[in-house]
Amino acid sequence: MKFRVKGNIRDMIAFLRLLPRRKKILASAPAVPAAPGRVNLLAESLHPQVQYLRVTAVRDETPSTRTFRLEPEPGSPTKAPAYFRAGQYLSVKARVGDSSVSRPYSIASSPSDALRENFYEITIRRKEPGFLTTHIWENWKQGTTVKASGPEGFFYIDTIRDSREIIALAGGCGITPFRSMMRDLLERDFVTRFTLLYGITSPAEIIYRDELARLERDSSGRIAVRYICSDPDASWSGETGFLSAAAITRLAGGVTGKSIFVCGPPAMYRFLEGELQGLRVPHRRIRKEACGESADVAAIPGYPQGAEGKPCRLTVQMGPLRREIPANTGETLLVAMERAGIEAPSRCRSGECGFCRSLLVRGDVFVVPDSDGRRAADRDYGFVHPCATYPLGDVELRVPREG
Repeated sequence: MKFRVKGNIRDMIAFLRLLPRRKKILASAPAVPAAPGRVNLLAESLHPQVQYLRVTAVRDETPSTRTFRLEPEPGSPTKAPAYFRAGQYLSVKARVGDSSVSRPYSIASSPSDALRENFYEITIRRKEPGFLTTHIWENWKQGTTVKASGPEGFFYIDTIRDSREIIALAGGCGITPFRSMMRDLLERDFVTRFTLLYGITSPAEIIYRDELARLERDSSGRIAVRYICSDPDASWSGETGFLSAAAITRLAGGVTGKSIFVCGPPAMYRFLEGELQGLRVPHRRIRKEACGESADVAAIPGYPQGAEGKPCRLTVQMGPLRREIPANTGETLLVAMERAGIEAPSRCRSGECGFCRSLLVRGDVFVVPDSDGRRAADRDYGFVHPCATYPLGDVELRVPREG
């Protein structure tokens, strides 16, 4: 007992001396803050909050898709494109009229293009009626400045986690991250067998057709490219139909022990879910790129019948800002804020990254089950991801300020 009492006294004395000692250290500290350490500077270059880029080249891939080369804007803080893992994306921010808009676009170039050649490439399909895509097609030219996030996302090959045999299922513009992966596989000489099954609507819509043939030819058998066309014309002599379980087995030689990567439109994701279950592919073997917002929320299982398309009000708290804006039950909370010109934080637009995490103060909402990337604690305490959350009536939201 005596030992413990003496120990407590010594601890109390040390604690009482702590505050004067701390004040003495602070008083003797230099007035100029210490420069950031090398590790801090490296982390900032690898994971920048924002990159300032410029369009340096534009080329048409198909009648409806276009590739834009992006390099650092001269004179801006972005001295070099941030390095990335093949398959990741950039979130592009733009002002379109009175709206502040962001969209994620997969990086189609390889990591070595950023590291050695100082550029990214993104390939964008024009959608009708598109919003940001129409703006990009009509306004992005050589010299156009672009504001983008650093590379984001988890859609990449991990040699510890994934099999040495990859089956990539692409639909339409979902080919873009796979172009980056295949280029990276050859440039870094990975010992990986990569089979691409590319679903297209028509032969005219094959993106990177010549390059895909070259990558397959130069791979010494490590890359195989197979097409399947859903709406063939008289010129088509290849496989027809959809990426069904039977087609995957026939074209890729079976799925046992292989990792499956999927990127394409939402309808393709829904179709492949049942097909891959039929093939008994373990969930741990499937990688899906975040597919963005749903064009028809009423078609999602669990959405309240008859709730779509109704006007409502959204009250937004963001720092000192408090605004009430119009919203609609058929659109996400993020879209409502963007239409009102509020620069709400966002990146993946699929409920995955958590960058837009906000507190639901009041109101009823519908969270897309397949895009509910919230932690269990966030669900319990009322946090939502506005990019994957639809209002069911009047809603109040507390949103963090980006940056």
